[in-house]
Amino acid sequence: MIATPIGNLGDLSARAQQILSQSNVVVAEDTRHSRRLLHHFGINTPLLAMHEHNEREICARLIGQLQAGEHLALISDAGTPLISDPGFHLVREAHAAGVRVSPIPGPSAALAALSVAGLPSDRFVFEGFLPAKHEARQQRLQALAQESRTLLFYEAPHRITECLADLAACLGEQREATLARELTKLHETVRKDTLRGLSDWVSHDPEQQLGEMVVAVAGVAVQQSLEDSDLLKILKPLLAELPLKQAVALTTQITGGNKNAIYTRALRLKAAES
Repeated sequence: MIATPIGNLGDLSARAQQILSQSNVVVAEDTRHSRRLLHHFGINTPLLAMHEHNEREICARLIGQLQAGEHLALISDAGTPLISDPGFHLVREAHAAGVRVSPIPGPSAALAALSVAGLPSDRFVFEGFLPAKHEARQQRLQALAQESRTLLFYEAPHRITECLADLAACLGEQREATLARELTKLHETVRKDTLRGLSDWVSHDPEQQLGEMVVAVAGVAVQQSLEDSDLLKILKPLLAELPLKQAVALTTQITGGNKNAIYTRALRLKAAES
């Protein structure tokens, strides 16, 4: 499992180059993209495409090659394999077949962003890509509203403005966050601000809507987090007597908690009762 550069080709380690050269096959997400990488380093190992549409189909074939004594190198288009990229099924099947799986560590966009975000890094949650559709994205963010660990998201450039707007709406406009864009590349940008500030900045600067994006968001402050048992003592009686929205509004007013998180909790209670 070989980590490849997320931008700067100088980040491909000497060990990674050696293993790529010595392997029988390099299994790559996009062979056209990876062929350019290998060519740059003078590596002529054959390439085989494995992506989300064919991974399960070719797993048995690859496991057979491994069991026959071949050495396979797995890479993604950029960064550490399997982090929002294909490869999980192959690794799982390799373990089941008794095949040794070894990491060749290196770049990771999520960890690179965390290292420069200026946010707590001792505990964090990697969420990958949020749902593409607005409603599903908001539901996911509402479920994360009371998460106290730093949150890491990948986002596509054509959705970054909508994503930041939804982050601000669901997690709070004043929540600290950092946008890391085009890390290790020529137009690398790292900006720390509130979610509202980042949303306004990106929406007014088309250049910041281009490239590879990582968004790091501070977790909710511990003192703002409401224990579930305390919340239920207030929310349950109100739900028994009042319409859902009114019960949520009163609970928010009493506790000072996050309205979206309380609304999500109320919906779960209603669903459990039905």
